[in-house]
Formats: sequence, C-alpha cells, structure tokens
Amino acid sequence: MKTWICAALSAVAMLGTAQADEALKAAIAGSHRSATNSARDSARHPYETLSFFGIKPDQTVVELAPGGGWYTEILAPYLRDKGQLILGAGVVPTAPANALAGVERLKARLAAKPELYDKTRIGTFDVARGDTSLAPAGSVDLVLTFRNIHNWMAMGDDKVTLVFKGAFDALKKGGVFGVVEHRLPANKAQDAKAPSGYMSTAYVIKAAESVGFKLAASSEINANPKDKADHEGGVWALPPTFTNKDKDREKYAAIGESDRMTLKFVKP
Repeated sequence: MKTWICAALSAVAMLGTAQADEALKAAIAGSHRSATNSARDSARHPYETLSFFGIKPDQTVVELAPGGGWYTEILAPYLRDKGQLILGAGVVPTAPANALAGVERLKARLAAKPELYDKTRIGTFDVARGDTSLAPAGSVDLVLTFRNIHNWMAMGDDKVTLVFKGAFDALKKGGVFGVVEHRLPANKAQDAKAPSGYMSTAYVIKAAESVGFKLAASSEINANPKDKADHEGGVWALPPTFTNKDKDREKYAAIGESDRMTLKFVKP
C-alpha cells in the first residue's frame, strides 16, 4: 500500500496545473482510501464536486470540521507535495476535556499515516468558544465545508455567521468558499436550530453574502430528487446512518443519501 501511495504522490508532484484533474482522479482512486469511504463515491461525487470548486494541487486549502476524514483522505495526498491542507479542527486550550480529546484523536490518526498526512496542519476552529482563526488573513485559496452548517446552526444563528466570517477572512481576494449541505426544500421554512439536519439554500446564501461573499455558481452535482426531507429522525434516517435502524430501512435505502446543495462563493 505504501509503495502505491509514494508512487501516487510522486505522480501528483510531476503533474502541472493543466493536468490537475488526473492528479485528483489518482487521489480518489488510491488504495490508501478505506473501502467504506470509496463505496460512497457514487453518492458524494468527490471528483465532480472538487473540480466544481476549482481545486488545484498547488493551493492552500482549508477543510472545516473534517469529522471522520472522508474528504481529508482525498485532499491530503492531492495537496501534499505542492500545496497545503489545513484542517479546521483545533480548539483553544480552555476547551472542555472532550473537545481536547477529540483533537488528540485527530492528531493520532494523522500521525498513524505520515505518508499521507505528514504535511497536513490543524488550524484553530473552535466555534463554541468563538475562535475561527484558521490561518493568517488572506493566505488561503479555498475553504471547504461538507455537511456541517446544520451543526453550527444548532449552536445558534450567530455561529454560522462566525464560521463564514472566519472563512472570508482566511481567503485571498478571489478565493473560493465551497459549500455542500443537506438541502431543505424551498417551500419549507428554515428551523432556527435545524434539528432535521437540512438547511435552506436561501439561508446559506444570505449568511454567506452577509459577511461579504458573492455567489459565483451553484451545481446539482449532489442533488437527489428522491429525498423529500420529511423523514422521521431527519436526514440521519437515510443511508449511511439509518438512525431508525430496521424501521422503513428498505424505503430509506431506496431513496439513498440526502439531497444536497453545492454552492461556490467567491471573496471579491
């Protein structure tokens, strides 16, 4: 496995910007990825999504709240030799023990695979305590968030603004803020805490524009018209979570993963 990874990383280093799509394909196809993660490519469309956001292998990229590292597993080898990946996952020293422990687990996961993650950095991103100083102001090319906004919404509307402002400040002029989020149907009102996990596209656009972003483009790459966002247990009723376990499992499996907005914002 490590031999393949080294070969793939060398190939990435040799590719020019014009061939960046081949480097991205190599990172997605790599045997370093877990089988569980790769199995979801047909639902999450990583190549199409990252290409839509305009990613290049020599960029400085921030991934906000990477969670289990589904996208990190792709981004790290892609950016390792010519770019920089920063994970928005750090917390301030005064954070509670469980938050600090979470960061230590992330560090251990990165340290376990230095051939992938030795150049990946962790930036301060402590939404609960109001610190989103991800990187020096104006130093980042691309900030990405995948299905996280509802979590910040649950902490309060002001937290969404805080995160978006942090992304705006970190980006260079002309930098891109790429958003993928579970999509609430346009005819449904946005709940103040987003307990279903679904977010209104209009709300997300308004929040981004309120801190200075301009909407550059939207895409239906991650759309799923079968998802009506009306499930018991919210979005987590759908795969891969199946929060209702065996109840209506076949129905939810037939729907598939959630309908998602894919938005590209630019810092003017």
